[in-house]
Order: sequence, then C-alpha cells, then structure tokens
Amino acid sequence: MTPLSAASGVENVLRILEGRWKLVILFHLFGGKVLRFSDLERAIPAISQKMLIQQLRQMEADGIVRRIVHHQVPPKVEYCLTDWGQALCPALDALLKWAAQKEPAER
Repeated sequence: MTPLSAASGVENVLRILEGRWKLVILFHLFGGKVLRFSDLERAIPAISQKMLIQQLRQMEADGIVRRIVHHQVPPKVEYCLTDWGQALCPALDALLKWAAQKEPAER
C-alpha cells in the first residue's frame, strides 16, 4: 500500500463507521447476537428511534448489519451482524486496548 491508498482506505472505513451510535450498536450485536429493534432501543436509551433506524439502515446498506423481517402480526424485525460486520470485533478490541494504554495526563 502507498500512503495515498492507505489514506483513502482509512477514509472509506471512517465513512462506514462514522456516526455517534454505530459503534455502540456494533458492540451490542457482537458475539452473534440477534436483537429485535425494541431490544436495541432498550439497550441504548439515549438514542432516538429515528436515529436508531437511520444508523441501522446505513449499516445494512454498507453490509455490516443484516435485517431479518418475520412476516407475522405484529411484525417482528431483528438485526444481527453479517460475517463481515462480525469481523470488525478484533479490530475494535485492538483499538480499545490501544486507547487503554494511554497514560493519564500529568498534572
């Protein structure tokens, strides 16, 4: 990779993951969890319903999340990660470990 292609790749990744709630949603779905929309609403109480819908739709369009519709009354919609979305877990774990290594600022 060249510096230019690496920068372009990082830009693409950040575009896919940008948004205040996408990483929070990912962490709730890691580990093969399948959650209903209402479960995600309860798990992330600070997010509005409109924003949750928007973030899930973007993640579905990007191939990270799979939306499963059960045609029943009342309608049941569930969300899970695609294999590609689940593959993000080790990379995000590495980022968390990296962030934890930061020493507190000296006073």
